[in-house]
Amino acid sequence: MKSLFFKTQTIFIFLFGFMLVFAQNGLKIPQNSVFYMEVNGKQLNQKVNWEKFNPLLKEMGKKDKKASWNDYSKTGIKYDATQYHYATMNDSVKSYNMRFALDNQNKFLEFINSIKKKGQEVTKKNNYSYIDIDNDVFVAWSENRAVLSIINYQKPYKWDDDYAVDSAVAVIDSTAVAIDSAYVEEEKPFDYKEEIQYLKDDIKYLKQSIKDNNAEILKLQKDIKYLEKHHKYPEEKKEPEVAVEDSTYAPKVEILPPPISREDYYEDESHELDSSYQKKMDSLNIEEFKIVKKFAEDSFDQYFNSNKEISVTKDMLSFRDPNSDVFIYADYGKIINDGIYKKMPSNFNFTGILGKLYNSNTSYNLYFDKDKVRLVNNYQHKDSETQKNISDVYKGKKNKKLAALINDKSIGYYVMNVDGSKYFDMMYGMLKNSGDSGYQKEAELVIETMKIVLDEEAIAKIAPGNGIFVLNELKSKNVEYTDYDYDENYNEKEVKKTKDVMVPDFTFAFATENENYWKRVFNVLTSNKAFAKNFSKSGEFYAFKDEKNKNTYVEQLFFTVKDGIVYVTTSKDNINTNNQSEISKQWMKDSSKYPLSGRLNIQKLLGGLDKEFKSKSEKGTLDILRKNAGEVYFKTESKAGSIQTEMNYNIKSNSENSLMYFFDLIEDFYKNSQTDKSSKTL
Repeated sequence: MKSLFFKTQTIFIFLFGFMLVFAQNGLKIPQNSVFYMEVNGKQLNQKVNWEKFNPLLKEMGKKDKKASWNDYSKTGIKYDATQYHYATMNDSVKSYNMRFALDNQNKFLEFINSIKKKGQEVTKKNNYSYIDIDNDVFVAWSENRAVLSIINYQKPYKWDDDYAVDSAVAVIDSTAVAIDSAYVEEEKPFDYKEEIQYLKDDIKYLKQSIKDNNAEILKLQKDIKYLEKHHKYPEEKKEPEVAVEDSTYAPKVEILPPPISREDYYEDESHELDSSYQKKMDSLNIEEFKIVKKFAEDSFDQYFNSNKEISVTKDMLSFRDPNSDVFIYADYGKIINDGIYKKMPSNFNFTGILGKLYNSNTSYNLYFDKDKVRLVNNYQHKDSETQKNISDVYKGKKNKKLAALINDKSIGYYVMNVDGSKYFDMMYGMLKNSGDSGYQKEAELVIETMKIVLDEEAIAKIAPGNGIFVLNELKSKNVEYTDYDYDENYNEKEVKKTKDVMVPDFTFAFATENENYWKRVFNVLTSNKAFAKNFSKSGEFYAFKDEKNKNTYVEQLFFTVKDGIVYVTTSKDNINTNNQSEISKQWMKDSSKYPLSGRLNIQKLLGGLDKEFKSKSEKGTLDILRKNAGEVYFKTESKAGSIQTEMNYNIKSNSENSLMYFFDLIEDFYKNSQTDKSSKTL
């Protein structure tokens, strides 16, 4: 079986089009596309340091004998061109497609030969060639263009069919090939020579698959037995693999008692599968592969015979910034309604409110700047009335009292300034047309009744929509917990132990125009017999403390209402605002300016979690994160007829830019993993 690393590496190189691949004068995007991506290769190619990138991939592939390629800067792919990716989805076929340009066909063919299956032949067509580098991954190329398609096929079915037809014995025919209307073409005359070649290819594929699977099964069985007896993996030895008992796995300790149940027992010898069942499975795999291969070939024919004119709907490009490094569009409405929930029984009605909420155009512009990574997201509902209701929510009043709780010593904060009263209009709009059409009038009547019964203005005064959560710090706390030890006869024994855990010190506060309501709530908690055991009052503060559960992460909370603000905090001192520094004053201004905003200092957060990392490997990982982790800042507002969120990740390292920052981080993690393996071997 092809190793996981090698398979991942192969796909990664083509998906390195995430940064670099694809240029073509034209591209037709199918109507059933749910995902579309453009990558500015000209900009990104200038940000990649191949002198660092190549050695890293070469080092990671050392132990993989099949990884013969190690110069990924010279794959024949034209890296400094714009790329286009798209994904399609329907009942039976899901595909991810990449089209990219070549600047050196010979180098590209060398690269393909280094990653294709052993003995796998290239299929040559009139104006292009193609090959399957995996069961569901196909690559096609001409002199200056190339295409990669990842295709998944599943036979469509209905919940009411009661599984009348056994898919395991299904065979390919003209109707199976024509399931997906996007791939339908005229039926060609039967060519027995072509069919013979297909069968020969299938035999090669099955022989290799059986060989790889048997070797992997044997290895896993050995690992299970060794782990049962030694509680660890054996030391690596450079010995040829043989299909017999390996002396490395010979028992070195007293043989354990037989397992109690049959479920706990693992046999050493592998059992042959029932021959009739194996034939059915082989037949199914062959026919599914034929269908997938047919879809890929039809797609390649369409592309290489096209006039190269690009056709993308305006909705997809509404928020594209030509200066971004990567632009992504996703139609979550199609993904939810036509993908995830379409196969569900209709009586579950998953596509009601949820489907209507996701019926939107969602776009992302990604920027790899020198000192930060920026991501700008635009959400726009396809229904203009629904979008207006959502935008109205993001037009709330500002509250400077809440912003005063922000300080530069805190780990992070999240601020919300929305119009709570508009939530009702938004929810009513979502509910209005989400029910069964047969009961639409009844549903609308219920909604209108809710609007009459609920006093929107009164509810909005209780909590208008202004709130803040501040994580001040993480404090160490020693807690007691129960563990279990086992004697030599496997008898269980309960043991009480203690450990240090990190508990949050935080403040949650929100504005209110009805202080008396919240005071009555807190008074009820302290006077009610059931709640009074844990709730008490001291001056202007109400306290919650659970004496029976002292080992919980948060055992005590304080509540109070003051100057139109309701506070919930782990410490009374947290509500006393201190003098802010210049940077925290800027954060205060931003928090009052935007409907939603927040900040998280990852380095400070990790600094409080050091006691949660125990092993040498974990501590090494923590050190790397402490060294490289930056700070996240985001802001959300209603803008240009959409809800726009900008997120910035400010990096703290000596990397050349924010793109190479991630490569440097991966390299550090890889070196740490290798160091940990060496220490275990010694």
